[in-house]
Amino acid sequence: MSSNESQPILRVENLSVALPKGADRPFAVKGASFDLKPREILCIVGESGSGKSVLSSALMGAVAEGLKVTGGKVVLGDTDLVRLSERAFRAIRGSDIAMIFQEPIASLNPAMTVSAQIEEVFELHSDFDAAERRRRARALLESMHLPNPDRILQAYPHELSGGQCQRVVIAMALAMNPRVLIADEPTTALDVTTQAQVLKLVRELRDVHGHGIVFITHDFGVVADIADRVAVMRHGEIVEIGEAKQVLTAPNHPYTKELIAAVPSLTPHGRPAAQSGEEPVLAVHDLQHSYGNVQVLKHVELSLLPGRVVSIVGESGCGKSTLAKAMIRLIEPKSGRVEVAGADLLGLSPAPLRARRRSIQMIFQDPFGSLNPRRRVGPMIARSARLAGIEAGEARRRAEELLDLVGLQKSAYWRKPSAFSGGQRQRIGIARALAMRPDVLIADESVSALDVSVQAQVLKLLRELQEKLQLAIVFITHDLRVAAQISDEIVVMQKGEIVERGSAAQVLQAPTHPYTRTLLDAAPGRSTF
Repeated sequence: MSSNESQPILRVENLSVALPKGADRPFAVKGASFDLKPREILCIVGESGSGKSVLSSALMGAVAEGLKVTGGKVVLGDTDLVRLSERAFRAIRGSDIAMIFQEPIASLNPAMTVSAQIEEVFELHSDFDAAERRRRARALLESMHLPNPDRILQAYPHELSGGQCQRVVIAMALAMNPRVLIADEPTTALDVTTQAQVLKLVRELRDVHGHGIVFITHDFGVVADIADRVAVMRHGEIVEIGEAKQVLTAPNHPYTKELIAAVPSLTPHGRPAAQSGEEPVLAVHDLQHSYGNVQVLKHVELSLLPGRVVSIVGESGCGKSTLAKAMIRLIEPKSGRVEVAGADLLGLSPAPLRARRRSIQMIFQDPFGSLNPRRRVGPMIARSARLAGIEAGEARRRAEELLDLVGLQKSAYWRKPSAFSGGQRQRIGIARALAMRPDVLIADESVSALDVSVQAQVLKLLRELQEKLQLAIVFITHDLRVAAQISDEIVVMQKGEIVERGSAAQVLQAPTHPYTRTLLDAAPGRSTF
């Protein structure tokens, strides 16, 4: 390493960002200090609300309305960015320091081609003519290892996959070859194999191009794969910082230890095999569905015994969520049978369907969007019981019992969803689904939006409920670590087909299909966790 590369290119000294009056704490970021060298990836980790994203926006001089940088320095080279006017910062933002955002689709203008969006960066920060701007845009896409860059230049964002859009966003951030890249959860919305490709690209940016990268994430598997150093944030403060190996394998702070202990293992939890002779409570036969000319479910066969959990895993677009919607008849599949407790849901007319649908309920992915913000929690759960034909007094008693069952206090009954955290809202969603006393629960990515420690709590709750109530659970996830902790059986889907199925141990420890092996190989942090 040259003497220049041993010197920090970015120094953050005692940086504080104040929250508005009435917030749950005075500072979103309090006294943060760290430095970043060329050819270094510093991962900043922590749970939702820890201050990670506010810190990244402060580095870019773009804190949200209502927040204010109240102290400290952000020194890039010899310039303190905190003291710059917005006009002066605009000249630096994008050219010397650039950001890769979390949601690639939302980061791109849907009305502009990829070429126009990349070339716009050059228009703002250079004097290149149109031909040179286009040449450089194409070269950037080639450096992102995107296939057929000429086609992608002419494409609109909706015509690209999530992984391709993320690479376009990275290309735009790299357009002016900035010294520092801030990556705010850039792989969170991506499938495991696409995530692996983007992480490989991030390592290449460090090793080949020499960028200093601040990588914001909550995923310790990702940290294990790419970090040189790690900073752990809690309640706006950096509670631990050090070399990646030291922080991940011998953490000092209790909070870091707690987070790492909550990372789910790829080793299956192990449960006794089901007793032979039991009748399945859910049976799917030859289920098929298409969107236009695209067949998204191809002859799907699935069965589930009482008190067992089957996880359906695969990448976005493989048919997981379509299968879930078809099983509960939120969409009308083209053909097949879905038998719940012996009755074919697909053959029922509306009135008997409503009655039978009580036997199969769904826990949705988004704990914030799946609850009515205007209704109070207790009456919301009681209403589900009323829809099952239970009289009002008994429905209220059941709602109170269910809130207790999912670990919430009695005072939760008259509160609205806005008063609860994401993990608590997901518990409320589980209680609402249980109000009808279903035989089958479908959990569609129901922990993917949760922090790692909250995720562990909800998985533990689902296992306890499953054993106590003998629930059959269809658990849909893209996360093999989560599947390992909850599943008795795992079903792997690819392009609408089931390509492998078996016990959790069989699928995760001795996979037979190449696609399953690809998914396992792409799981981040396999050598560490």
